Amino acid sequence: MEMELAGFWVAVAVALAALFWWWNDYWYALPFRLHRGGVKLPPGNMGIPFIGEMPAFLWYFKVLCHPDDFINAKRRKYGDGIGLYRTYLFGSPTIITCTPSATKMVLQDESSFSMSWNNVELVGATSLVAVEGPAHSRVRALVVRGRITAFKEAKKVTLASIGMYFASIESEDVLETIDDLVKGIISGLRAYPINFPGTALHYALQCRRRAKAIFRKELEKRNKFEASVPKNDLMEALMQMKDEEGNRLSEDEVLDNIVTLILAGYTSTSVAIMWAVYYLAKYPEVLLKLREEHMLISKKLGDLVTYEEIVSCKYTAKVVEEIIRMANISSFVVRTAKKDVDYKGYRIPKGWKVACWFRYFQTNPEHFEDPMCFNPDRWNEAPKAGSYLVFGGGPRMCAGNMFARLQVSVLLHHLVLGYRWKLVNPNAGMTYLPLPNPTDDVEIDITQI
Repeated sequence: MEMELAGFWVAVAVALAALFWWWNDYWYALPFRLHRGGVKLPPGNMGIPFIGEMPAFLWYFKVLCHPDDFINAKRRKYGDGIGLYRTYLFGSPTIITCTPSATKMVLQDESSFSMSWNNVELVGATSLVAVEGPAHSRVRALVVRGRITAFKEAKKVTLASIGMYFASIESEDVLETIDDLVKGIISGLRAYPINFPGTALHYALQCRRRAKAIFRKELEKRNKFEASVPKNDLMEALMQMKDEEGNRLSEDEVLDNIVTLILAGYTSTSVAIMWAVYYLAKYPEVLLKLREEHMLISKKLGDLVTYEEIVSCKYTAKVVEEIIRMANISSFVVRTAKKDVDYKGYRIPKGWKVACWFRYFQTNPEHFEDPMCFNPDRWNEAPKAGSYLVFGGGPRMCAGNMFARLQVSVLLHHLVLGYRWKLVNPNAGMTYLPLPNPTDDVEIDITQI
């Protein structure tokens, strides 16, 4: 009797879940079913009320560790069509774009789509990546040995450079604190937008406030001693920047942009360096060709390496692009529809989020032959138009993209000439949230040559 009763309630629960699933999708689609103009939502499903398809998203990204199958499942179910799918992610009804043409339309049309972050407080309401119009334009114009963890060391190297060039910070204690705070902020960027103690978003917001306080202290010191020796760093440039009317950035604008640009440059660069160490250990023939190219520079300049020499390294440039492509640092970016937008017979409703799924471009065999194989020589030819968007596109392309490329190239120069290394765990598993990386953060045994 108890077994029968338990079976009954299980059946009821399954039926209710199916009903809620159907009703949620029907509710969002109803206005378009009643509309006589023939517009309709893209294919897809809105998932469970208030939760949407977050369980499926987390299943593919965190449990199965096969993030590409999140989109592939939709392609199999609804077809490739125009590359638009409706869903509900991170607390918002969302349209996913996964074709170059649809994504280009979204990224380049700022009159119809605004920059959007799941948790805008984390990037700063007045920072470069969040502001619109003129405010955005004027800001934008502007050694080891033994066993180490590559990701940890990459973060140290990257943060030391960023700390110096962005705000002239050299204190190791302060840099370590910033490292911890940045990690906390990143954990909230793809978190569900619920802010109360114990949630990832709440902790991330606390980390951002603490990071902002560190730079506020430096900013106040500079304001007090304005006539002191010039720093020639990003903070000083932002403090001196003026708009067409001669107005300077506010203190909050300076601080928001400093924190956000550090977040962008630090994250993309350190993750790219980690993957560089990983792939060069996996592909020794690539490492050998890199070493040969950089030995030519070393013979001419010794330990000194100049910007001109780095950018002249053609094979290095191909290796860096392939590292960045394989790393897929940003799986997707989000915009918000400012108005109803019709695209090839489908409606993107005003107020809905649009997730441009970059990861799909880099792993799609229609764009890159054998996409999961590390092959720098594929860059002998330019990729198909719109198929390579690791740093975004349009006016909102990631501000840290060239910084990341240059940092990785310089580090490769010193690494390939001075060291040998091998992976401690060559078959380590992968994790994809909040950032893609091997589960051991690329632990290596490294020795000097």
